[in-house]
Amino acid sequence: MGISAPASRPFEPGTTGWSIADLSDPQISRQWERGAYEIVEGVLTRMPAAYYESGASLLSLIRLIDRYLDSHGQTGRFACEVDVVLSSSRVARADAVFLTPQDEQQQRLANAQAGIPETTFGRILIPPTLIIESVSLGHEAHDRQTKRAWYAQRGVPNYWIIDAYQRTLECVVLSGPEYRIDQAGGGDAQLRPALFPGLALPLQQLWPQ
Repeated sequence: MGISAPASRPFEPGTTGWSIADLSDPQISRQWERGAYEIVEGVLTRMPAAYYESGASLLSLIRLIDRYLDSHGQTGRFACEVDVVLSSSRVARADAVFLTPQDEQQQRLANAQAGIPETTFGRILIPPTLIIESVSLGHEAHDRQTKRAWYAQRGVPNYWIIDAYQRTLECVVLSGPEYRIDQAGGGDAQLRPALFPGLALPLQQLWPQ
């Protein structure tokens, strides 16, 4: 069954009562796509712009993982700045998501069942194998606390938090209802996350000089 479009309403960040159903309104969807927004417990929220450090470190991390996948003959793909639907009143803008071929198959089916024919995959409706957030200055608690709780409740099995300002990377895995630390370190440490057996991440390669 598709999501029925509600009547258009003023697109004003900070207002309450927002849900994923509102994004099926073409007028609202167009305004949503012009910026970076989230729905945080029903509140339409504008997300801060990213600085060079955070974006560059995130892309460096993704490149290291992509090289590992290629060298080990493994498949899976990253996408950046993706909407992840966590509940009717929670839509997160994830800095990066990693989907396996199995994830993509499930997402394709979920998108079709949601009745969104314009896209093959659309907004992420399933728990992706991995979500990475790059910490934004002034919004550290949103990534380290709020989103960590959200992703655990949604059943996202792996969540990584990269902080280009503190030069740290924390990799957590879902254990029951909460995350536990798999690997964490900073500076020039080398991490070996369990999600990608055999991958060694030299952290000094992530930070802009």
